[in-house]
Amino acid sequence: MTKEEMIAKAVDILAEEFEVEKEEITPEADIKKTLDLDSLSLVDLVALIEENFDVKIKGTDLMQTATFSQLYDFLYERISAK
Repeated sequence: MTKEEMIAKAVDILAEEFEVEKEEITPEADIKKTLDLDSLSLVDLVALIEENFDVKIKGTDLMQTATFSQLYDFLYERISAK
């Protein structure tokens, strides 16, 4: 999977799960604000990523990602390392 394919898949999944418009999910947008994340929905985000991308991550790993661009980089590193 290329990084562009991974990003497109992530945007589709996040927009559907968190009920936001795909246009709101831009690389520099703040993840927590855009997806309206609290601690419970962060757990949902971790589960969603693990299920759809077949990777294992910790919620604390995601706490360090502020923008979608950082999330994509983090996720692509994990996918590539498998």
